[in-house]
Amino acid sequence: MKLLVCISQAPDTTSRIAFTNGNTEFDSSGVQYIVNPYDEWYALVRAIELKEKHGGTVTTLTVGEAGCDPVIRKALAIGADDAIRVDVKPTDAMQVARLIADQARSGGYDIILCGKETIDHNGAVVPAMVAEMLDCGFVSNATHLDVAGSQATLKREAAGGEEVVGIECPFVLSAAKGMAEQRIPNMRGIMSARTKPLAVESAESTSATAISQFTLPPEKGACKMVDADRPEELIRLLREEAKAI
Repeated sequence: MKLLVCISQAPDTTSRIAFTNGNTEFDSSGVQYIVNPYDEWYALVRAIELKEKHGGTVTTLTVGEAGCDPVIRKALAIGADDAIRVDVKPTDAMQVARLIADQARSGGYDIILCGKETIDHNGAVVPAMVAEMLDCGFVSNATHLDVAGSQATLKREAAGGEEVVGIECPFVLSAAKGMAEQRIPNMRGIMSARTKPLAVESAESTSATAISQFTLPPEKGACKMVDADRPEELIRLLREEAKAI
């Protein structure tokens, strides 16, 4: 079984967020980057579990520049066999999806696993785009995955409950919480990651979008306390000031 896991880097959640160049670029100065948690904890770990159970290989694929290498090495330390990095600065979801699909198309992968979203952009669109470009099946927000031969059974989040899906390989999935449990790299994995193959591929890069401006969310306003005996005042505030009703 050949498994491909799409890995991206994201700022640590404790990082201070700021922008530069007229609020058109993210200021990465002093920012600590980590493996995107949905990619690491759920997609990557489940792929490694499947390899341990059924045999095969786990390859990670990252679209990014050389600064991504430390997070790629962490994925290798957790248990991936090898890695590919497409040496392009990611600018939008369509560009990233196209570059992933271009690399995956000739790889003969049975399953392509992605985290459901990145914690910095929260777009949750790349996995579906990849599946469309590869003309294969797609299951979103998967919380469980079992494989028997070329058939897979998945559970996914659905409105009001859970949906069970059967699908034939090859396919793409986006992994959500519940797919697997986080693994911590051990010393043996960390040492072996240094010698595992990391192939760097060049690619043509085009982007369909451009950032006009980043803005931080507005600060929360002061809290207004309304006496429980005055519901009419609460209704007035919701209607006239908050515009919520």
